Amino acid sequence: MQALNIDPILLSLGPIQIRWYGLMYVIGFVITAQLLKVLVRDGIFSIKKERIDPFISYMIVGMFLGARLTYVFVYNWDYYSQHLDQLLAVWRGGLSFHGSIIGFALAGWIFARREKIPTLQVYDVAVTAGCQGVFFGRMGNFINGELYGRVTDSPWGMIFAHGGPYPRHPSQLYEAVFEGLVLFLILWFVRRRVKYYGVLTAIFLMGYAFMRYFIEFFRQPDSQLGFYFGGTTSMGQILCFIMLLFGVGFLLYARREKISIVANLAKS
Repeated sequence: MQALNIDPILLSLGPIQIRWYGLMYVIGFVITAQLLKVLVRDGIFSIKKERIDPFISYMIVGMFLGARLTYVFVYNWDYYSQHLDQLLAVWRGGLSFHGSIIGFALAGWIFARREKIPTLQVYDVAVTAGCQGVFFGRMGNFINGELYGRVTDSPWGMIFAHGGPYPRHPSQLYEAVFEGLVLFLILWFVRRRVKYYGVLTAIFLMGYAFMRYFIEFFRQPDSQLGFYFGGTTSMGQILCFIMLLFGVGFLLYARREKISIVANLAKS
């Protein structure tokens, strides 16, 4: 068994601190920008390359607002109602992935309206290019020693500083690999094989919900929430089930709308 002992602060310059957690998000967004350029080149994203940076700005604002507000009001309002000065202290952790999806959806809808392009197109490129960012976000959680797993006797169990003296599943790494890398590779592989906008978004929603639901069996639920339905289900699993339903609905909607992906793939 190994104990995790990584300083979450990468570099301190006087009062300024550079944290691993923040750096992971920066890396994820930098890679997203490069992947978006490929999607523009492929014709899947019908904007000019100079509009990529504004698009990412929309996504960053939407993601952090949605992720933070959902965590505060759904996961931990009892605490933050007594500590209002910490509402925006995201550098301490406390972001909800499911909330980030809501923020992405709203920001993407606004951007699509401004650019006069299909909203489903914006959603597809956002999940396809941005999915790899889940990997880096979960690595940030791992370095912070947060969102750790349940107690285990497996040889790869790890002792987390805030998780007590017993080894636990490194569930952050499970999520990084499956929800980040595996799901990203699936989306990237099929991006040229789907016919209609919205299908990639549906694959993402259903794929993430499926993977996260099962990984939740290894992840320690938030202490302030615990389990539901007689101690068998976590809040994460409840949200994943809702997410799965949205994914199925998205797939049906995309097949009904049939907004064709007009792309000159032969040039790529």
